Amino acid sequence: MEHEKILLGLAGDVMIGRGVDKAIAQKGYDYPWGNVLPLLRSTDMNIVNLETALTYNTEAVPKTFNFKASPDRVETLVRARITAVSLANNHVLDYSEAGLLETLRTLKAAGVHYAGAGADETEAARPALVTRHGFSLGLLSYTDNEPGWKAGPARPGTNYVNVEDGRDRQRALEAVKRLCTTVDLVVVSLHWGPNMREAPPASFEAFAHQLLEKGARIIHGHSAHIFQGIELYQGGLILYDCGDFVDDYMVHPAVRNDLSFFFLVELNKHRIESLQLVPVLISNNAVNRAIGSEARWALRCMQERSAPFGTLITEEGLVQVALENTP
Repeated sequence: MEHEKILLGLAGDVMIGRGVDKAIAQKGYDYPWGNVLPLLRSTDMNIVNLETALTYNTEAVPKTFNFKASPDRVETLVRARITAVSLANNHVLDYSEAGLLETLRTLKAAGVHYAGAGADETEAARPALVTRHGFSLGLLSYTDNEPGWKAGPARPGTNYVNVEDGRDRQRALEAVKRLCTTVDLVVVSLHWGPNMREAPPASFEAFAHQLLEKGARIIHGHSAHIFQGIELYQGGLILYDCGDFVDDYMVHPAVRNDLSFFFLVELNKHRIESLQLVPVLISNNAVNRAIGSEARWALRCMQERSAPFGTLITEEGLVQVALENTP
């Protein structure tokens, strides 16, 4: 039906390696999703940033942190109905090109769509295409992390973008414009910026605006490990950073990187109708709904970080966006 509503779930970084990988081995594939699992299964599509190589390869590249999980852990994504993952990030090649290629094979075999990395630059730039109930979505994925991992004509790697480089920005804008002619909804997933930054720089805001002006409807940001503000712009939605969703990371008490949200976006082929923020808390290698003072802290913090963009969020985490959109 032309006006059928679609419920899209969005979350930030999903790291199922290291301690989470061990927890899965002990407690099962469903464990990392905690009591958020029914919510993940209630949507039509879910998109996250997968910050873990799925590989048996043991050849770790030289860096501070290397994340991988056994390839069978893809079942954890399948159990949560993760439709598509962004792979343009600073961990997908943690176990070298062989680890990336095994990750791609593993996701394909499990039916999980991906964008942002590939066996060469053509595949890395290729959008993921998903259709549900006659509604088509195209996912483009980019990262400004690890420029040395940029895919080449015959080299596996990521879909790299330098936000400060006009040619790189133009390449992304042209990709969005092309994709808009073939799908109902374009989502651009961006793994951008340094850790623990509470607000995007002006150059990121400008780039996000340009992407929406070219026809993208949702900007799905991540990388900072903490959530940033939300902006409604020309009928589109910008989640500058979704924060962390599942991991085993050390918690920084001042910024509470263990708190974030599951973002529920209701939309039809013409407009975004609503956004619901569900506060979540990472603990013991799993994500669960945040409650009480922690949920209130997360919502209050998001309200404060979104206020400079003129975005109003209720105490229940609801953002009414229908009036901001035009058919």
